[in-house]
Amino acid sequence: MSVAVVTLFTVLLTAPQRDEISEFYLGNRDMSPLRNGLAMCGDYLSAATLLGSTGIVALTGYDGLLYLGGTVVAWMMALFMIAEPLRNSGKFTLGDNLALRLSQGQRSVRLALVLCTLVVCLLYLVAQLVGSIALLAQFIGTPSGTVRTMCVVVIGSMVVVYAAIGGMPGATVIQVVKAVMLVVGVGVTAILVLHHFSWNIDKLLSTAAGNSALGDRFLGPGLRYGGTTTNKLDFFSLQLAIVLGLAALPHIMMRLLAPRTTRVLRGSVVWAVGLIGFVCLMAGVLGLGATAIVGRGEIANVDPKGDAAVLLLGYELGGPILTALLSSLAFVTLLGVAGGLTLAGASSIAHDLYGEVIRKGKATQAEEVIVARLAAAAIGVMGMMLALLSWGTSTATLAFLAFAIAASAILPTIVYSLFWRRFTARGALLSLYGGLACSVLLVVFSPIVSSSPNSIYPDTDFAWFPLQNPGIVSIPAGFLLGWLGSVLSKPQEPQVFEEFEVRALVGADER
Repeated sequence: MSVAVVTLFTVLLTAPQRDEISEFYLGNRDMSPLRNGLAMCGDYLSAATLLGSTGIVALTGYDGLLYLGGTVVAWMMALFMIAEPLRNSGKFTLGDNLALRLSQGQRSVRLALVLCTLVVCLLYLVAQLVGSIALLAQFIGTPSGTVRTMCVVVIGSMVVVYAAIGGMPGATVIQVVKAVMLVVGVGVTAILVLHHFSWNIDKLLSTAAGNSALGDRFLGPGLRYGGTTTNKLDFFSLQLAIVLGLAALPHIMMRLLAPRTTRVLRGSVVWAVGLIGFVCLMAGVLGLGATAIVGRGEIANVDPKGDAAVLLLGYELGGPILTALLSSLAFVTLLGVAGGLTLAGASSIAHDLYGEVIRKGKATQAEEVIVARLAAAAIGVMGMMLALLSWGTSTATLAFLAFAIAASAILPTIVYSLFWRRFTARGALLSLYGGLACSVLLVVFSPIVSSSPNSIYPDTDFAWFPLQNPGIVSIPAGFLLGWLGSVLSKPQEPQVFEEFEVRALVGADER
């Protein structure tokens, strides 16, 4: 409760004082690279990393470590390809980027982009809220329907306050604080794990293998995605979605647009890569430590998805005090990422849908900020409802699905708009709608929804797509549809791309 009060008070203090969309969407654009990097780290690392991915390491060993490796590598895509040209050519949202890039069909493209943004934000938001229920379950056992509803409503309401009142300034402060807490928290806990094994990595690994009841198989590949060709393809599909989906996550794109200069942006992304790499490395230590100290069987008995691994490890190492500290850290992580996602979705609705599609650029700044705040409330309510319906679904599964959709629908549009002269509005529409439809369709008819004991509907079987992760099919489909739509439509005027290219390379100071 004290964590909630402090964060809410902080958001109120740092909230925008004027109804200016630049302040509400981008916040303080004069922050140092370190503070920006901490905010990016806070935006990216979610409950799926702290609870879900660490739990996967505890249950699947080597295969779980590969999850964390993909999480770090994903930032290379943002660092080397997307960050600088996107920041230079964009304004508040990706819709502004596309409006400069495309000479025709701008409003229809913005509408398609709003839909894709909302789907990705809602899925990732639901992952955070489902994680809050998993966090609660570690203290009171399996919660009743009433308790689950209360938990989701309270946390969801706090998230709405963060996004609607605090805007980007409030979200940034929360993300910076959360990132510092996360780096310190996982670092200290990992030190306790290593100290427990006398700083002997071999001892940690051998003990983890022994307590996994799987022996050396725990330390080798294939425990989760091994054996059959289908399982190997599934793992490749997942890693493809993680590595390519990061740069297309809406709240990450908003953060990339925030720095005022490209120099600060470069430094910010480098700091983010280093901090995220450190957290993921320490999360791997925590996952292995949980198996070695708590035992894989005990973790699976408490929570078959593994989300409880970190908290069980904390109790064994430091008793109720360390468990409470890790729980507070997980809670702040949930709130921070959920607030950023809600803000990204609300900004897309207010700026792209209301400001540019409905009002055709004639909305006042005060109007747009009001719409953004109302949209934040609406997104929060939708997220709460979907979280209650998704009870029992793994936080990692929901997060990875959001990555797959972002990589299949939004990423092709970003890449083509930045680097392909021939790209057109029809290509953007086919890429956005086609990538989204392909991802969702494949997931609906995959083992995630039916046909297996861990499915959402385990007693039914209408799965014809064999993989749990659609990225290996949906990502190429998104790029193919974007190419096809562009080559089948009339090319735009050459000077449009030339002007855009100059801005993407040099930048503009009018924002």
